[in-house]
Amino acid sequence: MRIDPETVERIKQTAAVADVIGDYVSVKKKGANFWACCPFHGEKTPSFSISPSKGIYKCFGCGKAGDSVRFIMDIEGLGYGEALRHLAKKYGIDIQEEEMTDDQVLRQNERESLLIILEYAKSYFKSQLHDSEEGKSIAWPYFKERGFSEATLQAFDLGYSPEAWDAFLKAALKQGYSQEIIEKAGLVTQRNDEGKVYDRFRNRVIFPIHNVSGKTIAFGARILRNDPKSNQAKYLNSPETEVYHKSSSLYGIFQAKNEIRKLDVCYLVEGYTDVISLHQAGIHNVVASSGTSLTVEQIRLIGRFTQHVTVLYDGDSAGIKAALRGMDLILEEGLQVNLVVFPEGQDPDSYVRKIGSEAFIDYIKEHSKDVISFQANLFLKEAGDDPFKRAELIKEMVQSISKIPDAIQRSLFIQKTASMMRLEEEVLLAEMNKIHLKNLKQKGGNVPTPGQVSPQDYQEIRQLIEPTAQPETPTHQNLAYYQESECIRLLINFGHLEINPEKAPGVTLTHYLIEELEGVHFQVPLFNQIMAICKEAFQGGISPKPDFYMHHSDEEIQHFAIDCSSDKHNLSSTWKEKHDIRVVMEHDMLEDIAFKNVLRLRKVYNDQKLQESLDLMANFQGDSSEMNELLLNFIHLKEVQKNISQELGTVIEK
Repeated sequence: MRIDPETVERIKQTAAVADVIGDYVSVKKKGANFWACCPFHGEKTPSFSISPSKGIYKCFGCGKAGDSVRFIMDIEGLGYGEALRHLAKKYGIDIQEEEMTDDQVLRQNERESLLIILEYAKSYFKSQLHDSEEGKSIAWPYFKERGFSEATLQAFDLGYSPEAWDAFLKAALKQGYSQEIIEKAGLVTQRNDEGKVYDRFRNRVIFPIHNVSGKTIAFGARILRNDPKSNQAKYLNSPETEVYHKSSSLYGIFQAKNEIRKLDVCYLVEGYTDVISLHQAGIHNVVASSGTSLTVEQIRLIGRFTQHVTVLYDGDSAGIKAALRGMDLILEEGLQVNLVVFPEGQDPDSYVRKIGSEAFIDYIKEHSKDVISFQANLFLKEAGDDPFKRAELIKEMVQSISKIPDAIQRSLFIQKTASMMRLEEEVLLAEMNKIHLKNLKQKGGNVPTPGQVSPQDYQEIRQLIEPTAQPETPTHQNLAYYQESECIRLLINFGHLEINPEKAPGVTLTHYLIEELEGVHFQVPLFNQIMAICKEAFQGGISPKPDFYMHHSDEEIQHFAIDCSSDKHNLSSTWKEKHDIRVVMEHDMLEDIAFKNVLRLRKVYNDQKLQESLDLMANFQGDSSEMNELLLNFIHLKEVQKNISQELGTVIEK
């Protein structure tokens, strides 16, 4: 089924872009726009601009741009139709649909099919827990023993998979799901010896894993009857699929995101039950790495909602080492990280049940330490007065500090470490510079780009090695791109405005450019496509406004239009309101701007023809009459060049 155009327009009008994006990242108002750290690439300072008035977003770092529908498509990996349905459900909009053709049905997105079967699986496992005798007698006691309430079971969609070999498979096939999509979703597996398919999670309690928007993307499962002879793993997770990538997923992120944003801190734990127990105790800003080593993708996911992380890990030595392994990664991504270790033998789950939520929060506040202090307290006793061990410890601490992208924070931590270790700051700074230079050499010995190291490191290091890259010399070809691009930019932003209301009332910029560029074929296909769409709309009596392009269903057109319409800096209203300084804007002089743009475009095309003429004459091998034709053509092109240059008031070429 296809969503009808009126419903699409209603969804776009209702789904305010700042609200939609605010569900995924922390946004802050600055002037007329909102700003955030881009969710599509790692960054430390916000370059992701959201314009409520235009209904668009634009990242000035990676270039991502679009409207609310495009954002959902990119962040969730959905198709256009599924993104519209997602927003319609969020805002309670009834969808009116049209019949799809057979070809369109066949092209149903595999990702959407996976999400549908995973949602069905979640419902099936929940019903097995709550409605089946097997679930009530086997799985319920486990959850009750953990102290989980009915509300908690519902909040995390906990369930149970029966002991039968293929109970889920049979149920799903009966509902009309294909075995192929069931297998692709990782819900069944094969016996190597017989080749038979059976349920992957049989005889286990089920922990659904959700993405940021709450869609079920995978499952974790724990065995209940542990038979040593069966050699079954205690915990089992879904395999990697089109919708589930373990390295970029966090358990509990959907339930925790709003509280993380509200409290501006994320508690990071190790397991599912840690998250659930803390949530039940009223501590909702908690997620788990699901027993995996912390990854950059997981850290960036947290970074969408807060820049502050507190790591809560078990009190045994293995838990402490696990906590330290991921700290440098967190620091490198620009997040501020503290650590808390619980008494030996305790983990977040057991400890919160033992002392209660208020005492638990008090314990975190009292025992939370930054990573440098944590390292020092942990290893100083072990090192004692041994200078070699102390030197190794100090090097590890400086190694961690070197990962911090913010220069001020690095400086403060260097001061703190120098004080704790009774050393001169210069010694530690020298060690950190060695680390920077070593990293630089490993990357090839050239000046790094800002993408390879932090902006602060880039500024500090680039002076040590001379850059070798030379600026590219402009060519007529890329000059044509610039002028064509400028022409389309004017068309997108001002096409609906009259170029001179006094002298030519009713003549819009669209009308003017279509007439002036009649017969012109742009060298960039995208610009021809936009001009063709514009002409079609104009023939229907419409001079399209910027929204027409910025919310276009074609991603390339939409992206270019947003690039044309987005300003990284806005003119302060103080100029006019306080100092009575009036700045002439583009829309105040459209006639002159459009006239000169058309002239420059024609000049570039003419210059290209001139160069082609020179090349032909330089390599000419024909008779004199043909040479005369080439010379006459060259003289004509030079005359055109002279006339255009005079019109523009530029230097006349010889």
